[in-house]
Amino acid sequence: MAKPKNENTNWGMLFRVAVVGAGTLKGREVKEVLSERNFPAQDVRLLDDEESLGQIEQVGDEATFIQSLLPEHLTNMDFAFFASDPEFTLKTWKQARDGGSEIIDLSYALETEKEVQLRSPWLERELGKTQLSLRTHPVVIAHPAAIVLGLLMVRAARVGAIRSAVATVLEPASEQGKRGMDELHEQTVNLLSFQQLPMTIFGTQVAFNLVDRYGEGSVLSLANAEQRVLRHYKQTVGDAAPVPSLMLLQAPTFHGHGFSLYIEIAEGATVEKLREELAGEHVTMATQTEAPNNVSAAGQEQVLVNVRRDATKENGFWIWATSDNLRVSATSAVECAEIMAASRPRGQVQ
Repeated sequence: MAKPKNENTNWGMLFRVAVVGAGTLKGREVKEVLSERNFPAQDVRLLDDEESLGQIEQVGDEATFIQSLLPEHLTNMDFAFFASDPEFTLKTWKQARDGGSEIIDLSYALETEKEVQLRSPWLERELGKTQLSLRTHPVVIAHPAAIVLGLLMVRAARVGAIRSAVATVLEPASEQGKRGMDELHEQTVNLLSFQQLPMTIFGTQVAFNLVDRYGEGSVLSLANAEQRVLRHYKQTVGDAAPVPSLMLLQAPTFHGHGFSLYIEIAEGATVEKLREELAGEHVTMATQTEAPNNVSAAGQEQVLVNVRRDATKENGFWIWATSDNLRVSATSAVECAEIMAASRPRGQVQ
């Protein structure tokens, strides 16, 4: 289907795109970002497992169906976004690679594969590291919490040397996909009606609660997610800013990360200087009338930020920030495709 050309490009070509896991929260977000950014796609195929088959989705101005993932659906595609479960990605990504697609993985399944690149276009631009290459590799998109923490720390480090940094990140249920969202909803409803709580996903009560680990019955691990955030932070930020001490907590929220970041900066730092340095692309500073919160951050790529000085330490500062985790991941993935498209030799409409 014809799509308007992205006004910010001079590619003069249209591409064929597959979204694998189109029925997932991340898959739907990728689809929306592709449309909003006018990614120059001639054909966008929405693919998923049997659970989502037949669902009607909007792509641009047209409605389309989610289809099953067959080998022929991944042949001669230019880009394949994998927003499915890690297990589904591992089963199917080589079909897309062998069919000629560039691979962009939002599921983290390909982290340990050879010649895979971990990428965050936001941080690459911030650090002046964006590069075009005629030879591309499969891409894993950095964890959205690592991207936001990296952006805040890199900019804060420009105010002065950071002596220490401690971050608490509040994880939303949507990081565990629709099943996590559904279980939080069901737990909330059942608590209010004094019914037994479902615990298939989290293995513990997360509704009206904060936890630093999941229950024994859960196959998920907050500790593993915490290590992934730190690993992705180190790989994308490098030596541009110190690594903060980190605690990841499961919050009883559906969407959006929350960040409580404490930093101590060398002499001469002020709230005004820190606010000025933090503001910029992808960051909106709080106003007097509205503090950053998950609701305000939902649906936008902007990170909402507030800064205040610590009550007891002259050089201590607290940063409170919120961001839409799904939008940060999807925007990063589509921006990666835009960078890769500049050197893509195929896709020209005949």
